[in-house]
Amino acid sequence: MNMNTIFSKARIQLALTLGTMAVAVLVMVPSLARAESLTRQLDLTMTGTDVSALQAFLAQDSTIYPQGLVTGYFGFLTKAAVANFQSRNGIASVGRVGPVTLIALNAQMAGNFATSADVNVASISGLNVNPSKNVATVTWNTNEYARGAVYYSDSPLTTVEHLNSVDVSGTVAMTDTAFRTSQSVDLTNLRSDTNYYYLVYATDQAGNVSVRLPSSFRTKN
Repeated sequence: MNMNTIFSKARIQLALTLGTMAVAVLVMVPSLARAESLTRQLDLTMTGTDVSALQAFLAQDSTIYPQGLVTGYFGFLTKAAVANFQSRNGIASVGRVGPVTLIALNAQMAGNFATSADVNVASISGLNVNPSKNVATVTWNTNEYARGAVYYSDSPLTTVEHLNSVDVSGTVAMTDTAFRTSQSVDLTNLRSDTNYYYLVYATDQAGNVSVRLPSSFRTKN
């Protein structure tokens, strides 16, 4: 066997090895995306590794993101994919990742909110509702100082996202104007033995908005 044949076979083997590695990387991207979490809201023209993670996650479903491009740039194809995701999850299809979509994405990506930087939202935890006959007390904590409010209604709530705010249907009950890490709101004048839907809305000192997806409780008879 001459040296040219040996080098030729070596080049073919190297190409096959590199090809296998490339396939492995491509296959690993979605699973890595599932382990990530998004810490900021995203919109057209934004760039970053979080945009790549978003694209890789959406690309797992070709009916949501048929192009499947992972570029790190939030363009119109990504906007359309986000709108498809929102439609699939009962969120207004605006095509940007606002507060409600951020929560839905992180829940499905099995991630946790990281809130160490000022661009990040306040993480809501320890949510509890204590209903009586005509009053329900809603309490929760945030990992940074924030103002809180609760939207509630006896019919399902609807939400419409904006860049850093959410329009919510129903009645709103505020805590107060102070920023704090522990919140408590009384929902008054409720009807007894009635099912109510509610949503917790927090705004941190930087103006970043965080919401807890609509839940429900029933007043006592």
